[in-house]
Amino acid sequence: MLRLMRLPNVFTAIADVLMGFVFARHSFSPGGALLCLVAASGLLYTAGMILNDVFDLEVDRQERPQRPLPSGQIPVAQARVLGFLMLLMGVGFGWLAGYLYQDDRLMPFAFPWRSGVIATLLAIAVLSYDGIVKKTLLGPLNMGLCRSLNVLLGMSLAGASRADEVVYLGGYSLLGYTAAQLVVAAGMGIYVLGITIYAKFEAEQSNTWKLLLGVLVMTSGVVLLGLVALLTKLTIQPNYVYWVLLGLLTVTILRRTISAAFDGSPKLVQGAVKHAILSIIMLDAALCLASGPPPYAIIVVSLLAPAMLLGKWVYST
Repeated sequence: MLRLMRLPNVFTAIADVLMGFVFARHSFSPGGALLCLVAASGLLYTAGMILNDVFDLEVDRQERPQRPLPSGQIPVAQARVLGFLMLLMGVGFGWLAGYLYQDDRLMPFAFPWRSGVIATLLAIAVLSYDGIVKKTLLGPLNMGLCRSLNVLLGMSLAGASRADEVVYLGGYSLLGYTAAQLVVAAGMGIYVLGITIYAKFEAEQSNTWKLLLGVLVMTSGVVLLGLVALLTKLTIQPNYVYWVLLGLLTVTILRRTISAAFDGSPKLVQGAVKHAILSIIMLDAALCLASGPPPYAIIVVSLLAPAMLLGKWVYST
C-alpha cells in the first residue's frame, strides 16, 4: 500500500503547507488549524497518487506490471474506494481548518472559509490531472497548478493586512492573497511543472533537448521564488543572503538534472527526478528561513529524513 501511495513524496506536500503557513503568518500558530491543513494536504496528495494508478491501470498492465494494482497485490476496487475516501477527507480537513480559525481581525480582506475553497479546488485539480488531462499537453500545467494550490492552502489562514496588498484581477480580489504570496505559489508551481516535463522521459532513453526544456522551466520557477524578496520584506536580511541560499540549491539541482539530460539513461534521469522532487523540501525550508524564525526552517528540513528513508524501499516516481 505504501508503494501505491508514493509515500516519500507526501512529505514535499507537507513541506509546502508548512512553508506557506510560515510565509503568511510567520509562526506555526494556531496549531490546530495548521494540523488540519497538513492533514488536508497529505490526504489530497496521497489520494492523487492512488487514483493516478487506478486511472492508469490498463497502461500499467502493459508497461509496469510489477506495480501493486496490475500485479494484483491490491484489489482495484479497494484502491478506488480508498482514493476517493481520502480525497473527500482531505477536502473536509480543509473546511475544518477554516471553521477552527475564524479571525476577521487578521483576515480583513479575505474570508475564513478560504482554506475550504482552496482544498476543494485542489481536489478538482487532482481529479482533472488523474482522469482527464494527464496524457495531454495540459498535464504538466495541471500538475503545476496542483502544487501552487497546495502552497496557497498553507497560506489560506492569513489575509493581507492592508487593502493595497491585495491582488485584483478584472476588479475581483484573488481570494485576498497578496502579490508576494501568489508569486511564491506560482514559483513552486512552475518548478513542479518543470519536473513533470523532465519526468515524462524517465522510463526511456531520453531526448536531451526535451530534458533540458524541463530544466529550464524548473530554473524559471526558482528565479520566481527569488523575486519574492522584491515584493515583501523578508525576515532574513540583507536580501542577498536569501538569494545566495537559493542559488546554492539551484546549483545542486542543475548539476544532477543537466548531467542526466546529456547522458540520457533512464537510471540517471530517474535519479535526477527524485533529487528534484526532494529539493522541494529544501526550497520550502529556504522560504521558511526567509520569513520566520530558524526553528521553523529546521522542522521543514527534517522532513527530508523520512522522505529519504522511505525512498529506499518505496518508489517515488
